[in-house]
Amino acid sequence: MKIRQLEYIHEVARQKLNITAAARVLHTSQPGISKQIRLLEEELGLLIFERNGKHLDGITPAGQRILETTRRVLSEVDNIHRTASEFADADRGSLCVATTHTQARYALPETIAAFRQSYPRVSLHLNQGAPPQIASWAAAGDADFAIATEALEHFDELIMLPCYHWNRCVLVPRDHPLAENGPLTVEALAQHPIVTYTFGFTGRSHLDQAFAEHSMTPDVVLTAVDADVIKTYVRLGLGVGVVANMAYDPAHDDDLVRLDASDLFAASTTHIGFRRNLFLAGYMRRFIAMFAPHLTPQVIDRAIEGYPGPRFDDLIAELWPRLPTR
Repeated sequence: MKIRQLEYIHEVARQKLNITAAARVLHTSQPGISKQIRLLEEELGLLIFERNGKHLDGITPAGQRILETTRRVLSEVDNIHRTASEFADADRGSLCVATTHTQARYALPETIAAFRQSYPRVSLHLNQGAPPQIASWAAAGDADFAIATEALEHFDELIMLPCYHWNRCVLVPRDHPLAENGPLTVEALAQHPIVTYTFGFTGRSHLDQAFAEHSMTPDVVLTAVDADVIKTYVRLGLGVGVVANMAYDPAHDDDLVRLDASDLFAASTTHIGFRRNLFLAGYMRRFIAMFAPHLTPQVIDRAIEGYPGPRFDDLIAELWPRLPTR
């Protein structure tokens, strides 16, 4: 059994059994991958993939178990490389962060700029997607860190640590009736069409919950994953925008009025997560601390040692009241 063979079956599974696509990613040939898969199956004495003629048609039950183990093995191999690299050159490596558009656009720029200045020889990659995608990328080792707010039930395989609380604001054109009225209420907001985040993104569930508590249904006429898109349609008069506070930029959004909605909706919390068996190089720990200063190396070590279990739960309870609000 060779590491290369494990890399082949892992990538074929990732590419939905498309050997040609896997070969392209791995910079090798389709016949070479097919041959190595057959050799591995012969060595193990079982089939990893089901076949329909010359084409792969599925994954066998045994193959599912083998692929689960393969992911862990390849993760540990990557850890070996990271360990060696850190001792050979502590300031060189790579870091892949998976997150949503809102985090990438509004929460991370200062952290990334500071990190790049401190670690210019670390190759930094930013992958954007929906929370389930983010979770799958990090769990599979295709990303080192996952940063998300919504749908944390998808992150069971990751150690998720809280970074900060945040809430929402309502954006309207300057001549909009809500801009001239008194304090904002759910009842007043319900009188207008709403443009906001797609469900499953950026704390959208808290908006629906707030309306449900008042026995109301919001008139959501358009949803998007991108706050800049939401603001575009607010400017066109399609509806009032409900976005994260951090998404309002006074320098670029001065044509819109920002109405505080923190009393209307429950606060959301952004988390950063990583695989428990991920080797955290020094620059990776530093990135976490730059993004969330309370997540010191000591706190991270406590989280790894206590996860999952009462000690981890106690740590989260200890951190919760100390989280900043953005």
